[in-house]
Amino acid sequence: MTTGVRRRMGVEERRQQLIGVALELFSSRSPDEVSIDEIAAAAGISRPLVYHYFPGKQSLYEAALRRAADDLAGRFVEPQEGPLGARLLRVMTRFFDFVDHHGPGFSALMRGGPAIGSTTTNAMIDEVRQAAYEQIMSHLGIESPPVRLTLVVRSWVALAESTALLWLDGRKIPRAELELQLVHDFGALCAVSAAYDDEMARVIVDMLAKEPGQGPFADLLERLLAFAPAAAVTVDVTTGPAAADVADDSVPAPRNG
Repeated sequence: MTTGVRRRMGVEERRQQLIGVALELFSSRSPDEVSIDEIAAAAGISRPLVYHYFPGKQSLYEAALRRAADDLAGRFVEPQEGPLGARLLRVMTRFFDFVDHHGPGFSALMRGGPAIGSTTTNAMIDEVRQAAYEQIMSHLGIESPPVRLTLVVRSWVALAESTALLWLDGRKIPRAELELQLVHDFGALCAVSAAYDDEMARVIVDMLAKEPGQGPFADLLERLLAFAPAAAVTVDVTTGPAAADVADDSVPAPRNG
């Protein structure tokens, strides 16, 4: 026979429970709309007891953001095995898993939420962006990255963030398409930068040389080359590396005068 007596939680255990409850509530509604009373009710304790563990909603909110930020940063951790395109696609899938489940909370984290202007919250956001940047750079395996590569990676991290925020507003584009598109965006940013810089050109040549014929970057090349005349450009995306062959006779002779 059960007595109905609940087990008493330790201080840290109760704090972690409240953080988890707050995160779940923030996942369905903006933190601005969630009250301490709701958090207390969901945790099965009284409102005054919540204040015993956290001095106010702001401190509980920041503790919840800390857990969410650590979780989000961890989504960019990926074993450095296999082609880069496939690795980035797995990272984007985990990233959007988080965004999908923690929609309002993700928006609050990246936009500041009720803690807008808080140095603590801003520092957490910067930590997530820095962690993502460092993970992507580690996959490229370049000890002294060109300045343009730094710009590309930081721009891509910002693009992934803004794309996710816009996607949450109606989810009008299939998620899987956006995940693949962001991997394509990375390749495109590198390619454009390579057109201006020899170091970046070497980076992208090395990157594409290691890609399979059916990887995300090969898919990008196939999509782009679909805009070119079929007689002028051919690409093998089934068996060879992600590289295009341009026929010699397709290049027009230079005009005189």
